[in-house]
Amino acid sequence: METRNSTIYGQCRFCLLNGHHKDLMKEYFVNGTREVYIDIIMECFNLYLSTNNGLSTLICWSCVGRLREAHSFRALVARSEQQLLATLTEKDTVFINVGDISSLEVKSEQPVVKQEPTEDSADNYTFYDEPVEIDPEHTDEEIEDLIDREAALLARFAHSKYRLPTRQSLYSTGCQGYAAHLDILRSKLIVPKTIEALLQEEQEKTSVKIYITEKVAHIKNSSIILEHSNATPFKSKNKSGFPCFYCRNIFENLEKLKEHQKKTHKKSEIKKILATFGAESLIVYVDITDLECTICSLPIQSINELKSHLTKVHNKKFHTEYPDRVIPFKLSNNNVFECQVCGFNFETFGSIERHMNVHYRNCVCRQCGTGFVTKYRLKVHIKSMHVGGNFPCDICKKVYTTQQKHKNHVDTVHKMVKRFKCPKCPERFTEYFRRQKHLVEIHGVAPLRYKCNVCDKAFERRYTLSRHMKRDHLEERDFQCQLCAYKCFTNVELRVHMVKHNGERIFECSVCKKSYARKKTLKEHMRIHNNDRRFACAVCGQAFVQKCSLKGHVKTHHAEYALFNSV
Repeated sequence: METRNSTIYGQCRFCLLNGHHKDLMKEYFVNGTREVYIDIIMECFNLYLSTNNGLSTLICWSCVGRLREAHSFRALVARSEQQLLATLTEKDTVFINVGDISSLEVKSEQPVVKQEPTEDSADNYTFYDEPVEIDPEHTDEEIEDLIDREAALLARFAHSKYRLPTRQSLYSTGCQGYAAHLDILRSKLIVPKTIEALLQEEQEKTSVKIYITEKVAHIKNSSIILEHSNATPFKSKNKSGFPCFYCRNIFENLEKLKEHQKKTHKKSEIKKILATFGAESLIVYVDITDLECTICSLPIQSINELKSHLTKVHNKKFHTEYPDRVIPFKLSNNNVFECQVCGFNFETFGSIERHMNVHYRNCVCRQCGTGFVTKYRLKVHIKSMHVGGNFPCDICKKVYTTQQKHKNHVDTVHKMVKRFKCPKCPERFTEYFRRQKHLVEIHGVAPLRYKCNVCDKAFERRYTLSRHMKRDHLEERDFQCQLCAYKCFTNVELRVHMVKHNGERIFECSVCKKSYARKKTLKEHMRIHNNDRRFACAVCGQAFVQKCSLKGHVKTHHAEYALFNSV
């Protein structure tokens, strides 16, 4: 039974309707049937939804109905297809030579029938030179029907922009698995019901099983890329420099790392190194600056283009059923890290490293929808974000999931440990941005600036730029009060607003005994008793305790000034 209590007030993710809606991530039981709407969307449409914290995770009743209809229709199509396949008989089966799917042979002792290619199609199709034999078990009517169907099939593609596939094209269009089965069944005349028996017979003869583990697939995919390109593999960058992927020695810049790998290591070592990783944590960071194929020396722009080039031109076979574990970067000497997928810049390697989880969503958290490159990172996320902590802070009572996080909190917040050392002098700082400010002011380092694409404003932090875009240009008020129509930009603003609905007046003035719900409001009130007239009129010099009083004064007594200065 579905009730209003199981819903949340907000905006529907799909039709943008405000109201009491269901959560996409939660589990519901409707008439005994389990429903998780984000799973249904993936099953029906194979669609990943963005996990941006500012976006709604709700779905309205109307959209739930549409989603159920789509899911039911998909199930209907699947059932019908199974029933239709089950009703096929030997009589309706056309004998196909799977050695080349562009030819069709029908066995019989009747006179030879051969379909000749036209002048327009001779260069595009593959035909057998051998005559087509007709099976004597078929009647004359069946033979004529099969011949007509063969001719009709070939005629459909004679002048069309669509072409019958060849064996070579199957390997370059994502049908490698199908083409591999065709190789096994080459030169055999089969019917659909005998495919399984023929495969088993072939496997028994060769004693080879068509099976590959996830780890072996990742090792093969990664080694093909690294062995046939000049991409430079490295471990996660740290403050000391670039660790070599082969021997873990650290180098201060990328050029020294490349020189070291050329002199010391061979590319044939890469498989042995990859084998030391577990399947859940196997990942390779590579620098793709000036990327090129080492087989033909062709310059290439991205990892995806390189994979396509190796497949189509050099006949390298990737296991495409497994996701990518080779993560591309372009490492420059100016400490600006650009994402090779979306083009955003980041000020630290740690920030772009976390950002790559957005593009390589190989493993997705079922509770919040966040994606990660590896299963190991997903496990760490679940443990730290969705499992209760056992390490409370004795000072402020905050609870942390790991002892390391607890230690970092105590050192940074309570002990004020200065973890960030200046690379140019012995000075140390408690925050990264304080160190950056020091580098700019003392050592003349160019400041990090993030410029808005709409206006001329620039910001020191990416978060500040993002907040500016949402607030000033997009006007995305994603946080809405559940008790009234108020909307705001941040969760902090919403918490401040909620004081109006449920806040107690616990802050009392010691002079006049007036009470306020917020400490900030009490501070502003105390200016009256302290005669703190900090807001002065720019025209006549009269000062006021509150800014609103100044605005009222200017509009009343200096209307012309207020008009031209937007007061």
